[in-house]
Amino acid sequence: MKSLEFAQQYQKLQEQITPDEAKICTVITKAEKLEKRRRKKRLLLWKPAIALAAVCICLYVSMPALAASSASVYQMMYLVSPKIAQHFMPVQKSDTDQGIRMEVLSASIQGHTASIYLTLQDLEGERIDDTTDLFDSYQVNCPFDSTSHCERVGYDADTKTVTFLVTIEAWENKDICGDKVTFSVKSLLSGKKTYEQIPVVLDFSQLSKASRTQTVSIRGGGASDEKWFAQLDQDQTALIPSAPLEGFPVEGIRLTGVGYADGRLHIQTAIGNVLENDSHGWFWFQDRMGKEVRSIYSFSFFEETSQGERVDYDEEVFEIGCDELEKYQLYGNFVTAGKRTDGMWRVTFPLETDEE
Repeated sequence: MKSLEFAQQYQKLQEQITPDEAKICTVITKAEKLEKRRRKKRLLLWKPAIALAAVCICLYVSMPALAASSASVYQMMYLVSPKIAQHFMPVQKSDTDQGIRMEVLSASIQGHTASIYLTLQDLEGERIDDTTDLFDSYQVNCPFDSTSHCERVGYDADTKTVTFLVTIEAWENKDICGDKVTFSVKSLLSGKKTYEQIPVVLDFSQLSKASRTQTVSIRGGGASDEKWFAQLDQDQTALIPSAPLEGFPVEGIRLTGVGYADGRLHIQTAIGNVLENDSHGWFWFQDRMGKEVRSIYSFSFFEETSQGERVDYDEEVFEIGCDELEKYQLYGNFVTAGKRTDGMWRVTFPLETDEE
């Protein structure tokens, strides 16, 4: 009887032991640095050293419990050995946070591809709709090398439930052996509005060939072909933002500049708090015969207002002369979103081979 009481007491004490978070972060940082060296020099000697550090921590903790409850421990384990990390993760097919439940419906394997269907349901409010996406905040952790993507495939308005399909493909077309996968999400975005082929009315006769410009450091960009990608390796000449154009038909996006700079036509839009809403869009010109003129490249930069608000600017650059503009109509496609919900949803589930 005493031995049973002692065992129970020991188990309670063991469950209360947790590693120092600072030490875990130090181990993770060292592991990441060693990983970068391994990729450059193709050395594989770092793993035993980091694995030993992980083992030292494991001597003082209950690993299955910590893998489920401590994100730091799980990240360290996954960095050292994805296979071991997934082995220790307990199966949990549903998770609720912020009043929203994520649940795995099915997970199956066909050769080198795994297909997972999961749902998100709002149990308390109106934060889930048929436009909900995961705001590029999801992560797929597998015990094998793979690529993955996630897409929305359905929505049930009666239950406020949206369904996603996660597809995982093993590298080199290797067959996937049944094992556990962890899928996590940090942010949800909903309330999206889509504007397609919106005509934008501008008085091009008033455009000045000597627009007020500034030099900016860009945070990103794109180009129509390789010829223009080199243009994005340097600071850009951008329009100085003006007062937003009245009557612009897209709520949440402001048209703040149209003019010529360096001999090319620039069209500039501004979005406040873009990191919170992912609003975006693009323009093109089209004549009466349907011929289109697309931008040759685009770039983005941001500024902070005196009130501390971040404003992101997108600028598209066209090779079209001022005397040609009257032949064309300007159009745009845009997407805006109004609701962002942050939290932490994480499920772990086994993969089963589809016999069919």
